[in-house]
Amino acid sequence: MIDGALIKQFLELYGGSEEGIRIFQAPGRINLIGEHIDYNGGHVFPAALDMNTVVIARPNGKDEIRFAATDLPDRVCAKLDSLENYKGIKWGSYQCGVAYMLQREGYRLTGCDMLFHGTVPFGAGLSSSASIEVVTALCLAKLGGAKQLVMEDIAVLCQKAENEYVGMSCGIMDQFISAVGKKDHAIFLNCRTLEYEYVPLELGDYTIVITNTNAPHKLTDSQYNQRRSECERALAVINANGGAYQTLCEMGIAELESFRDCFQDEVLYRRARHCVTEEMRTILSLKYLSEGNLEMFGSLLKEANVSIRDDYEATGKELDAVFDIAEGIDGVIGSRMTGGGFGGCNISIVRKDKAEEFRQIMNEEYTKRIGYAPAFYQSGAGQGAAEVEKWR
Repeated sequence: MIDGALIKQFLELYGGSEEGIRIFQAPGRINLIGEHIDYNGGHVFPAALDMNTVVIARPNGKDEIRFAATDLPDRVCAKLDSLENYKGIKWGSYQCGVAYMLQREGYRLTGCDMLFHGTVPFGAGLSSSASIEVVTALCLAKLGGAKQLVMEDIAVLCQKAENEYVGMSCGIMDQFISAVGKKDHAIFLNCRTLEYEYVPLELGDYTIVITNTNAPHKLTDSQYNQRRSECERALAVINANGGAYQTLCEMGIAELESFRDCFQDEVLYRRARHCVTEEMRTILSLKYLSEGNLEMFGSLLKEANVSIRDDYEATGKELDAVFDIAEGIDGVIGSRMTGGGFGGCNISIVRKDKAEEFRQIMNEEYTKRIGYAPAFYQSGAGQGAAEVEKWR
């Protein structure tokens, strides 16, 4: 049920009545394993959260889209005939990018007023940006008259908006899980072909505790784009020396090792090694999780964190502190950073009866080491993007 205060805020902002109001939502995500390989042709294993971006919308009879958010003073008015002109705005470029891409792909747009409200924490690496993109696309397409949407296509469109309009070279994972996530399931997704399967997320006596380092995670600032460039250069080295690969994740570790002497830059080799070994871990994770072997699944999470810390160098002191502390807490069988890194969140698989103790120890030790406290979330695997049919 949508909080009546949100409807009230919408009406105070835009006037009028409740007539014509429609509400949509799309979730953030965690990635269980398979980090930084979505743009390298690998498999990923994300789950949608039950934390969402909600948009309240209503047609306005004008040739413009007006955006606002419940927690920001910014107001945006984007003209439908000049959507390409809003790329540099402080807030709203994600929404304008999605509107632009919908228009370019032939979707009909209608002028409307939109109020965004999010429970996905910003800057935490839980894909608040993807949830904004997907809910915007769903809302605008539906208000424009689209009847049957293929949500996989919506995900691809939103990725294009972020790549080409916002300038962030992200892979497909975040938008995909936000668009097609399924309650109580993770998705095992082949990022090259977009084939996927739902996998029940059954943890029994365990739960996933998300620890937010509270270190800001800003991907467009660019270490993320740098890592993607390094992977492209690593692939180019391999193919210039006899390889014939479309992506790094096509090869096994023995194949990669056969090209090791071709790398003059050790950093590029280590980036490639993370991608190749992470693909192996992700495929094994499907096996162990499907079998209910949580101990082995947890051990793969630990290996993944070491790889992304040492070979990919995408963690930082805050994420490293959380991982090190988690390793020493009773009841933890697996822990790793999740998301793009460089700040953001860690996920730890913790025995349910030890979860409160985990939070207490982590809070105390992390604050001691870093100088400020972390935040914690517990979320089940949520549902993908949808219109909220019953909100009154």
